[in-house]
Amino acid sequence: MAIVRRKRAEVDLDTIDWTKLRQTTDAEIAVQIAQDGDTAFTDAELAQAQLVHPGDAAREVRGLRERLGLSQAEFARRFGFSVDTIRNYEQGHRQPTGPARVLLRVIAAEPEAVTRALAR
Repeated sequence: MAIVRRKRAEVDLDTIDWTKLRQTTDAEIAVQIAQDGDTAFTDAELAQAQLVHPGDAAREVRGLRERLGLSQAEFARRFGFSVDTIRNYEQGHRQPTGPARVLLRVIAAEPEAVTRALAR
């Protein structure tokens, strides 16, 4: 059976056969996982994998924002984030990655330089 990827918003939950889904066995799930190239790892790949402990973004973002004396809305507006993003970082629902993580590091080091750069 082909695996079809869809975003949650694209899935009509009323069309799902929940009975069939609940009857899926662990063996069937294992076969589906093995067929999915994104989730199937060889023993060698698993042996080389390293456990990564991300920093405590919630505490870091909240601490940075409080050090600057800004509310979540003020911080978001000043530095170009959405309020939801800042809230999710601070509540630990999301971790900043890539450019957002870099921007937060620059803000921590030189908040006024970032403010000046974004004001142009």
